[in-house]
Amino acid sequence: MQELDGVDTNNDGVLILGATNAPWHLDNAFRRPGRFDRIIFVPPPDDVAKASILEIKLKDKPTDKIDFQKIIKSLQDFSGADIEAVIDIAIEEKLQTAFKTGIPEPISTSNLIDASKKHRPSTKEWFQTAKNFALYSNESGLYDPILAFLKIKK
Repeated sequence: MQELDGVDTNNDGVLILGATNAPWHLDNAFRRPGRFDRIIFVPPPDDVAKASILEIKLKDKPTDKIDFQKIIKSLQDFSGADIEAVIDIAIEEKLQTAFKTGIPEPISTSNLIDASKKHRPSTKEWFQTAKNFALYSNESGLYDPILAFLKIKK
């Protein structure tokens, strides 16, 4: 096993990133200076990012002309993974219809909007938990970006 810090080591140019959706479960020793001492809040995608995610995930899939702006209106609070789930639901429904009719049809804007109604955004539960930590366990200000995103003044 090699340690990153030590008397005989040189870590110049080394950057290690970690990701978690539960930063409140990290041991404080991990977050001491010189370790994982910075936490960066990555919010859910905005409308521009949602359109990009839809475009990328629908590439090479049979689609009609897609109205991204119309679909985005139905994706409030959706994460990138939620958007991918919506696309999967729309594809599954198109496949089921094709099995019944024998005629494959492209994915449409309305298919994606209908699929979005069958999937709940996963971010709501996370933000409820994060909000509680930000309000009641935020002595260091670690969760201030979450409060700012939620437009909550403490």
